[in-house]
Amino acid sequence: MKLMFEKILPSENSSWRYWLYKLDNIEFNWHYHPEYEIALTLNSQGQRYVGDNIENYHELDMAFLGPHLPHTWSSSPAVIGKPQKVFVAQIPVRWLENLMLSMPDLADFKSLLELSRRGIKFSEDTVKKSAKIFAKMQQANASQRFIGLLEIFQLMLDDKDKQVLSSNGYNVSVTSDASTDKLDKVIRYIHENYTGKLPAAKVASLIHMSTNHFHRFFKQRTEQTFTEVVNQLRISKACSLLINSQRPIATISDTCGFNNIANFNRRFLQFKGMRPKEFRQIYAGKPV
Repeated sequence: MKLMFEKILPSENSSWRYWLYKLDNIEFNWHYHPEYEIALTLNSQGQRYVGDNIENYHELDMAFLGPHLPHTWSSSPAVIGKPQKVFVAQIPVRWLENLMLSMPDLADFKSLLELSRRGIKFSEDTVKKSAKIFAKMQQANASQRFIGLLEIFQLMLDDKDKQVLSSNGYNVSVTSDASTDKLDKVIRYIHENYTGKLPAAKVASLIHMSTNHFHRFFKQRTEQTFTEVVNQLRISKACSLLINSQRPIATISDTCGFNNIANFNRRFLQFKGMRPKEFRQIYAGKPV
């Protein structure tokens, strides 16, 4: 699974692109594009990948991403009858930066653009307010959407609890540094091979590291252990199979790479707060 380039086309009669996706789940799609992006997710939970940062995200998540910054979300399946929503604003670099330069009124936003090169996440209060503005854009004309976009920028700027995502040394250029390339290779390999055994020693050998060095490297770049990230992905895939198939739980455990049913049940309880059988019954609308 390569790092993919995404071509962005502006919305009709607009200088930037607004879109609302409604999905059963968000597939892992490691990609980048030259535009700035605001992405706000509702009714969704899973993992957010931005540069060299990997985090769990939950209801009410929003990130602001700078140009060429690799990213993706990967979610568990939606609650039946309640699709996951992703509001997206994708803004051409030249248009946005020229706007900031030509209007002294917007000079304060420059610091936000600089931070976005590493990705930024925002507080729940900012996400709630931004979600209301994004929702209104569905029925708005181009000028109303532009005003709404500026309002969201102001909310992001004023958020005192916003947090930068990627590490300070992360290189966001298209020709990324060696460490970034290695992390990208590991992430792709995990998503391509999570159904089988994933010994850390083998993954470490792919990027020419000792096992101990690899564990330190992965933890430093993602703030999670290799095992934690693998288990999160496997549980997310297991959730999809529990909802969308009638396969026995033991079969799902094997399919998602767990070595035994006891380990699967233990990890599922750790990440979901319930056992796989209970999860399936809840999503099927049956009493537990």
